[in-house]
Amino acid sequence: MRFLIAVIDTKSNSATGDEGEAIDAFNDKLEANGHWVFACGIDSPKTATVIDNRLGAGLITEGPLFDSEEYMSGFWIIKADSLDQAKELAVEGSKACNRKVEVRPLLGN
Repeated sequence: MRFLIAVIDTKSNSATGDEGEAIDAFNDKLEANGHWVFACGIDSPKTATVIDNRLGAGLITEGPLFDSEEYMSGFWIIKADSLDQAKELAVEGSKACNRKVEVRPLLGN
């Protein structure tokens, strides 16, 4: 099964040097244990563009869909045998990046 571990922060690219090293070590552990799929940071919502072309509406709105102080600033896509295992990995990821995280199953596993 695949899961999303979303990193929650109030700014993007905010990891300190120590946090970056801990994230790298966590990424290495994910790879070594066959859990790694993909990970990256995400720019802030102020850089977002919302596009709604349902029924050819062609609506383009600069800015985020939701205005919130906290937002997803990065993510991991992982493989895990169960939701419980994914939660355990998310706990480790939260400690590594020193941020709150949210874990959710991906559909179509």
